[in-house]
Amino acid sequence: MTPGIETISPIDDSVLVRRPFASDSEIESALDAARNARAAWRRVDVSERAACIEQFCRAFLARRDEIGEELTRQMGRPVRYAPFEVDRLVDRARTMAGLAADSLAEIRLDPIQGFTRFIRREPLGTVFVVAPWNYPYLTAVNAIVPALLAGNAVVLKHSAQTPLCAERFAEAFSEAGLPEGLFRALHLSHADTERAIRDPRIDFVAFTGSVEGGHVVQRAASERFIATGLELGGKDPAYVRDDADLAHAVENLVDGAFFNSGQSCCGIERIYVHGAVYERFVEDFVETTRALRLGNPLDPETTLGPMVRSAAAEFVRGQVREATRAGAALAVDPTEFERNRPGTPYLGPAVLLGVDHSMRVMTEESFGPVVGIMKVRDDAEAVSLMNDSAYGLTAAVWTRDEAAALRIGEAIETGTFFMNRCDYLDPGLAWTGVKDSGRGCTLSKLGFEPLTRPKSFHLRTQT
Repeated sequence: MTPGIETISPIDDSVLVRRPFASDSEIESALDAARNARAAWRRVDVSERAACIEQFCRAFLARRDEIGEELTRQMGRPVRYAPFEVDRLVDRARTMAGLAADSLAEIRLDPIQGFTRFIRREPLGTVFVVAPWNYPYLTAVNAIVPALLAGNAVVLKHSAQTPLCAERFAEAFSEAGLPEGLFRALHLSHADTERAIRDPRIDFVAFTGSVEGGHVVQRAASERFIATGLELGGKDPAYVRDDADLAHAVENLVDGAFFNSGQSCCGIERIYVHGAVYERFVEDFVETTRALRLGNPLDPETTLGPMVRSAAAEFVRGQVREATRAGAALAVDPTEFERNRPGTPYLGPAVLLGVDHSMRVMTEESFGPVVGIMKVRDDAEAVSLMNDSAYGLTAAVWTRDEAAALRIGEAIETGTFFMNRCDYLDPGLAWTGVKDSGRGCTLSKLGFEPLTRPKSFHLRTQT
């Protein structure tokens, strides 16, 4: 049998996609084509590059619902939500296109008689994007579109769980009229992925995935003088102060914890609640969680689909069992949900009380539909617990006091801090992490900087 990808749908364990791995000659061809195409692309005006991105967006929107259902079949997100990923992809792409001209403009220094001085931002060359399955379009577009806008070529290696997403990117760019060779999607083995990172024709690696995967990428890249952007894991906390709008906090936090079956690097995995409102918050949170509908994600009434695979669900079940054996109590038990089945990807949501930081469920990334809720005395205790983590991607506070939120935000070790919302990327803001959540930056004006290099021009005039 030819080595390649076999994508198993979490809906029913059927084989959804089979694709052979790219051959050595196909990889060579893609890397050579990228190197050749980028020479002309870097001379194309930014406005023309942005116009191509707009056509790319329109190509995606024309197939929005079809792409949404296809996404559901690949990774299990309920079909009622899946098409919104296309909407968000378009929003991010258009935002970055709108920021490109100003972000990539020359930096002119104050004039000195007899001299012209300026700095240009030049493209790196070829950007290798390694994308995950959980938000397969959104995580990829964060690097792909800014890289192209900055004048680079892009090679995309997508997850074996979502190979069709890579193909849809390629089709949309073809429809948009992107010059041949500037974008290529390759289905690669792990070994070929590492070889690509080591290849001198690759100039930057943008990786989204696990901490373990980030270390593999970094080791491969360390043999060369190229940079990497690493968006890795999270154990994102939320804090509900005693002055919070509880109805709003509960609604947001149930969604932040359980949307996409909790399979989000910036999903809420631990909640700290001020003692004065703890009982009311827990009561309402439990009631709202029990209203979720676990089931076949192709059913438009389903709000919670299966996890991506059975092994992922069993990992979360293991965390929950360990926590309850250590004294935690299940306020919402996954077995309350009819479709919950041990040994399958279908896992009901779990809400744990009586948790502490001796339990893995409060310190180790779960990446599933489970959340622990702890009572705290005050802001200081909340901040201390929120910072007690190897991760630092996002953190959130619910309060009516913006000044208090800012004080808390300044004390939290995180890449993004929210007040009264969570689990969201604003493409106008920098997306970044600290500690084991990775390094580098995507989105916003700052997202172009890792994809370019500064080149200084110091011109002396002679008469």
